[in-house]
Amino acid sequence: MSDDPRRRLGRDGEERAARHLAAAGYTILARNVRAQGVELDLVAARGGVVVFVEVKTRRGRGQGPPEEAVDARKRARLVRGAGAWLAGQERRFASVRFDVVACEVGPGGWRVRHWPGAFDAGD
Repeated sequence: MSDDPRRRLGRDGEERAARHLAAAGYTILARNVRAQGVELDLVAARGGVVVFVEVKTRRGRGQGPPEEAVDARKRARLVRGAGAWLAGQERRFASVRFDVVACEVGPGGWRVRHWPGAFDAGD
């Protein structure tokens, strides 16, 4: 496993995002799974809804808020990966949602923000 500080930061952010979602009543179904060449950070479920969660972690705001990094190209990839993941599942869900969890670490510690329904499959 790499000791790259950026990878470590990303892993820390994903762990904090998973804990944040679990505390809000979500069940984490999968972490860092690949489907059709797309990495899905977190796949969660709550109340019949499967939620594909993109986690963006940054150290400060030098490059802007983390959630702004989920651009149209990234959204299209996530939708494609989510479709492939769903096709491989026996369980069926009532609906699908795409969320973003933004994690930032700074002098005051960690800040985690959850954006439910951050984008739709058609975006």
